[in-house]
Amino acid sequence: MRERRVPVLIVGGGGCGLSSSIALSELGIESLLVERHPSPGRLPKARYLNQRTMEVFRQLGIADAVYSRSMPLRYISRIRWCTSLAGDGPLDRRTFYAIDSFGGGPLTAYAADSPCESTLYPQVRLEPLLRTEAEVRNPTGLLYNHELVTLEQDRGVVRAQIRNRASGDEQTVVADYVIAADGGRTIGPIVGSRLTGAANLAEMVTVYFRADLSQWWDDDHAMTTWFVNPEGGSWSSGVLGKLGPTKFDRHSEEWMFHFSFRPDDPARFDEASLLPRMRELLKLPDLQPDIIGIGHWTVEGVLADRYRFGRVFLAGDAAHRHPPTTGLGLNSAVQDAHNLAWKLSAVLKGQACDGLLDSYEVERRPVANRNVKWALLTFQNHQLTDVGIGLVRGDGEASRRNFAAFFADDDEGRTRRARLHQVIGVQRMEWQAHDLEIGFRYDQGAMVADGTFPPERDPMGGRYVPTTRPGHRLPHAWLERDGKRLSTLDLAGAGEFVLITGTDGAGWRDAAMAIAARSGVALKVVSVGDSGDCVDAERAWLRLREVNEDGAILVRPDNHVGWRSFSAQADPVAVLDDALGKILSRPAADRSAAARAGRLAAA
Repeated sequence: MRERRVPVLIVGGGGCGLSSSIALSELGIESLLVERHPSPGRLPKARYLNQRTMEVFRQLGIADAVYSRSMPLRYISRIRWCTSLAGDGPLDRRTFYAIDSFGGGPLTAYAADSPCESTLYPQVRLEPLLRTEAEVRNPTGLLYNHELVTLEQDRGVVRAQIRNRASGDEQTVVADYVIAADGGRTIGPIVGSRLTGAANLAEMVTVYFRADLSQWWDDDHAMTTWFVNPEGGSWSSGVLGKLGPTKFDRHSEEWMFHFSFRPDDPARFDEASLLPRMRELLKLPDLQPDIIGIGHWTVEGVLADRYRFGRVFLAGDAAHRHPPTTGLGLNSAVQDAHNLAWKLSAVLKGQACDGLLDSYEVERRPVANRNVKWALLTFQNHQLTDVGIGLVRGDGEASRRNFAAFFADDDEGRTRRARLHQVIGVQRMEWQAHDLEIGFRYDQGAMVADGTFPPERDPMGGRYVPTTRPGHRLPHAWLERDGKRLSTLDLAGAGEFVLITGTDGAGWRDAAMAIAARSGVALKVVSVGDSGDCVDAERAWLRLREVNEDGAILVRPDNHVGWRSFSAQADPVAVLDDALGKILSRPAADRSAAARAGRLAAA
C-alpha cells in the first residue's frame, strides 16, 4: 500500500477546507486535502461573505477574484418582508417593511472600519474558485472523490487510510496534524467529539432555479424577500434570494427559494410537490423555472465540546453549526482556517512550541459559542416579526383582517406600522451585526493581556468600537507608502508578525531585528508617521492607535493584536522577546536566554 507523508492533512473540500489549503500554501506549508465528492457542491448553500472574511481573502490574495464575480454591496443592501411576489388581489405584492443591511444604504460606518465591503457570492460558485486557487498553489495537494477510511494517532504523527472512491485503491497518509473540515461526518465520531445545543429546529428545502422574475421583483437593491402570507409564517411562506451570476438587479438569472416543514412532515421528501408549492407561495401559477437542484437541510445551533483532539483539529461545521440567520456559518469557518493556519505554520517551522496550537480552541470556541447563540436568537426573532406583522398562526381569516388593517390609511394602520417598526428594531440584529462580524476578540490565547478593559459591546451587535487592545482585530486605517494607499491590515500577513511603531521607534526596531535574526521568526517593523515607513495622511491611525508616539503594537499574522506597549521601555529587547515568546508558547527559560542573545545582537 502506498504511503504519503505531509505536514497537514485536510479532510473536507468545502469553504473551510479549501481556505485552509490556500492559507497553508501561502505560508509555505505543504498540505493534502481529501474530499469524498468528485467536485464541489451543486447547491448555493451559504452566500453572504462579511467584511472580516473578505479581509482574510484579501490577505490570501483572492479578494479581487471574488469581487470580480460577486454581487456588489449596493445590490444586497436591503431586506424585505412582503405578502407575495405576484398576484392581483388587494393584499398581493405589498411590502410590510424594508431594512438596510450589511453596510449598504446609510450604514456608512461599515466602510470606515474596513478596506473591504461585504458581498454576496454563493458557495456553489465560491468553492470552485477556491479549488482553482488552491490547485494553483498546491497542484498535487487536492484529492477529490477520495474518502477517509480510518484515522489513528499517537504522540508523534497521525496515520490515515484514504480510499479512491472510483478505483477502490487505498493509500496511507502520514501527517503531523489533521484539520477536520468534513462537517463532522467522519472525524468527529472517530475522535469522540460531542456536539451539543439546539438540534432539529426546522426541516428546510431549498429550490435552486433559473427564471426571469424581473416582472415581479421590483427592488434592485433587495438581496432577500421574506414572504408572510395568511396561511403561514415567514419561513413556511418562503424566502426568495438573488444569486446572479452576471446580473445583480431584478434581472438576476438565478435564485434560491427556501421554505420550511415541520420535522415530522413527510411532505418534505416529496420533491414532486415542491414546484406546485413554490408556485402557490409566490402566486405564480404559470412559473416554469429551470430547476438546477433541490437541497434538504436541518436548522440547528450546535457547538463541539472540544476543538482539539491530540493532533486533530475540528474546524467549520465540524466544530459549530448555525441557523442561517446572520450568515455566520461559512464566515466563521473561513476565519477558523485563518486562525489555525498561521499557528500550524509556526509550530511546523520550529518557531513556536506545540502549546501554541492549544490557543486555537481557546480563541475560536468562545467566538463560535457567541455566534451560535446569536444566530439562534435571530432565527427565533422571526416569530416576533410575524406577530408584529399581524400573523395569527392557524387562522388565515384573522391574519387577512390584520394585514388589511396594517395597510389601511387610518390611525390603526399607522399604529400597526409603527409597532412593526419597533419590532424590526429587534430584528435588525440579523442584518446589522457589524460588531459581531468584525469586533470579535480573543480574551485568552496567543496574546499578552495588558490589564486594560475592552470597549463596552453593543448588546444589539451593531456598533463596533475599534481598539488596539491585545486580542482584538487590528483597527483599519488608510496609510500611504511610496505613493500607494494601503490599510493597516495589509502590514501583517504571509506568516509575518509586524511591530507597528511611531517615528520615535528606533529602539523597538533594533530590538525586533535582533530578535528576528536570532529566533527565525518573521518579524518586521513598520513606523507610521510623517517621516515613517508609512504616512498617516488622514490622521486616522493617530486616532486609533491608543499608544504613545514611542510605544509599539505587535500584530500577529492573522491581524489580531498580540501585545502592545504604551510607551518606550528601558530594555525593549527583553520586553518584546518575552511578549513574542509568550504568544508562541515558548518556555520561560528559552525566552530568558533569547533575550540575553538579543541584547548582545542589538548592542
